[in-house]
Amino acid sequence: MTHPVSPSPSLGDILNQWIAGKSPNSSAWQKLVTAELTPPERAKAFGITPDNVTEKLRARSRLLLSVYTDVLALPSFAQKIQDNGEQSESIQTNILLSLWRLWIPLAIQLADSRKQLGRPLIQGILGGQGTGKTTLAVVLKLILAQLEYRTLSLSIDDLYKTYQERQQLREHDPRLIWRGPPGTHDVELGVQVLDELRSQNSSDSILVPRFDKSAWQGAGDRTDFEPVQKADIVLFEGWFVGVRPVAATVFSGATPAPIETESDRAFARDMNERLKAYLPLWERLDHLIVLYPIDYRLSLQWRRQAEAEMIATGKSGMSDSEIHEFVKYFWKALHPELFITPLIHNPDWVDLVIEINSDHTPDRVYHPEE
Repeated sequence: MTHPVSPSPSLGDILNQWIAGKSPNSSAWQKLVTAELTPPERAKAFGITPDNVTEKLRARSRLLLSVYTDVLALPSFAQKIQDNGEQSESIQTNILLSLWRLWIPLAIQLADSRKQLGRPLIQGILGGQGTGKTTLAVVLKLILAQLEYRTLSLSIDDLYKTYQERQQLREHDPRLIWRGPPGTHDVELGVQVLDELRSQNSSDSILVPRFDKSAWQGAGDRTDFEPVQKADIVLFEGWFVGVRPVAATVFSGATPAPIETESDRAFARDMNERLKAYLPLWERLDHLIVLYPIDYRLSLQWRRQAEAEMIATGKSGMSDSEIHEFVKYFWKALHPELFITPLIHNPDWVDLVIEINSDHTPDRVYHPEE
């Protein structure tokens, strides 16, 4: 009589059992090791080799057991789990896998970089709507606190010019109908703040700008500066953080939709020119992570989802046609195919690429290569 063979536990099963108090046996441990070394590009990105994989996994396991409960309790995750009833276990497993495969090893890598620098680390995070910039920053901050590193989150939105300044800017250039494109930020302020945050000389608190998106009926305005003590790691995120100007000749030939008319090309050309003013800001970045959607057009779908969720809570939101025009506007300003795709192949400017699936989950993780 043959007995049915029990299916081999998945990585998610092993991790779920581990956090429930059942440590991996030798077979499960070997599965963890094999998973850690494949694919090779991901192992290389996190500096994992056959020689150090056991040491790396043991260090990671200690963090996993100490932070998992707190990560699940984060408002965005707790709400998602609560709202999805029957699928809550699947959602928790996906969070657990992201924590094990991405968030913890990335936090350890940032901590190591900070230690090697001997001064505060300025970590850039480039990602558009729905790529998970905010979630990544919140989770990293929680894990890094366990490693006894103080983390400060700073958005490029916090560097917007004041409402009055942007009104004057719009009078000068009516094409700047929304805040966001190059030219709507106070770059000098950003350079000053990052320089202060990088400095080890002062023990005084640093005044960090903050932006209130709800002011002036949604037009937004700078709010009171926030005094912060010295941070060990600064997570500086935004939709075009680290993006470089491209050759002006790019706009002379065929351009991707929605850059279709000569007027569109002139706008794109001018935004490209204004990017040059941001280079001193990017020079303050020690590293840059790119959150790269598997298809840039997903940002339109994700924006619609975000607006629908906001409307469902009773807040006002944009219609589908307004969302379409809004997203097209930013594609015309800095088209992802022209400005972001080149970055993921340039190891001089980008240290890590994290591809994002249509359901917002992380996929491939790798170092750029020429």
